[in-house]
Amino acid sequence: MGYRKYLVLIFFIVACSLSYSQNGLNKFLKPSDRLNVKRQNTVLLSEGLLATATLAALNQLWYADYPQSQFHLINDTDEWLQVDKVGHAYSSYQLGRLSSEALKWSGASQRKQLLYGAGVGFAFLTTVELMDGFSSEWGFSMGDIVANASGTALYVSQELIWNEQRIQPKFSFHRTQYAAIRPTVLGENLAEEILKDYNGQTYWLSVNLHSFAKASKIPKWLNLAVGYGADGMLSGNGDYSDKNNLSASGRKRQFYLSFDVDLTKIDTNSPFLKTFFTVFNSIKIPAPSIEYSLNEGFRTHILYF
Repeated sequence: MGYRKYLVLIFFIVACSLSYSQNGLNKFLKPSDRLNVKRQNTVLLSEGLLATATLAALNQLWYADYPQSQFHLINDTDEWLQVDKVGHAYSSYQLGRLSSEALKWSGASQRKQLLYGAGVGFAFLTTVELMDGFSSEWGFSMGDIVANASGTALYVSQELIWNEQRIQPKFSFHRTQYAAIRPTVLGENLAEEILKDYNGQTYWLSVNLHSFAKASKIPKWLNLAVGYGADGMLSGNGDYSDKNNLSASGRKRQFYLSFDVDLTKIDTNSPFLKTFFTVFNSIKIPAPSIEYSLNEGFRTHILYF
């Protein structure tokens, strides 16, 4: 089944859920206004089981193909023009945010949301990093740990200062020419490319304008986003060249400016839509963008993914 069919399937599920949301689904998804111990325990147990199952699957599908080693460190902060490090911060933030939102749904206190919810992203990714440390193929990266901590800190600090997320990391992706050149490294299909091809990944800090100017007439959902990406990377450190002479000399950092939408600021009374918007608010909405790179200067994109 191709990815287009998956999109059709997802659309069908969403459509069916919308028709049902006026009945039992809305009641289920509506956050509790007081602590619901059953919900809280369900969230904690589900997250624990999911994390355990994911780590077990990761060990079998990823690490089992490489020999184990003594615990060791690596310094990879100069690889992939740091796009992977930004990705670590994004992942830590989003995992913590969704976990915290799940505890909020159960009626847990803000303290528990931040302590047991927001910390999930950092704890999970640190566990993965430890597994890297015992693999001969990789190693424990302090750069990754710092990035993970940064993502968690971004979420927690905003909750403590503003009690809302005014600045949110987001993600967008477009396919590039490089995966076809090194498919084993950059991905052999769309799903792998989204995870592996750093050339096609763009990470954004999406700022909600109304949150910083509440007295203004700026729409509550309108965001201004600053993005970072890179291009021309066939390897992490630029030591690979192909027959077309794509090498380290073509590597470049890219910076973007664009508009975005904060889906959580869209007014709706539907708990289903609120949940849907909360989950998918991690993705940057395609929009006109301005790009700047040191090599090529400014460029405009009518619609940037």
